[in-house]
Amino acid sequence: MYGYGQPMDGAGQQQYAPPPQQQMPGGYGQQPPLYPEPSPPSLADAVRAFTTGQLAAEDFQQVFATSKVYCPRGDNPGFLALHNTQQPVIPMFTSLKELRRYAGKESKYFVITGSEVIDLLPTGYGFVLDMEGEHRMVFDAKAVEQMVEFAMRRMYG
Repeated sequence: MYGYGQPMDGAGQQQYAPPPQQQMPGGYGQQPPLYPEPSPPSLADAVRAFTTGQLAAEDFQQVFATSKVYCPRGDNPGFLALHNTQQPVIPMFTSLKELRRYAGKESKYFVITGSEVIDLLPTGYGFVLDMEGEHRMVFDAKAVEQMVEFAMRRMYG
């Protein structure tokens, strides 16, 4: 009776199904937790919340520090700056979509984190986040200095 009722292939041979796979608890294929950890807000969400007064400056800076920032680039390494403003500013974007809206589909760019922006930004320069966006944010050189001070206090106490 072994194999009785099993399907036959075209040559009259019985086909055997492999045994069902057992999933080990805590292993691969594990069910997601019932109460997942909340994910941090995206940089675009943080910009929106900060510009509408729903997010404190310190909380915004923590999100900014760990987020990806999209920067247009030229032929030479480094930031592209706008000098037709009161102070020179560097355009930066929360997403590739925002960068493309400003600079066009074929524009060159590089991606760095917000903390790298704070480390690498030249003294005396500010930056603009999402220049063509609905929630544009301008950080003048003084605001950048305050961001550097906040980062240093957070890092070194």
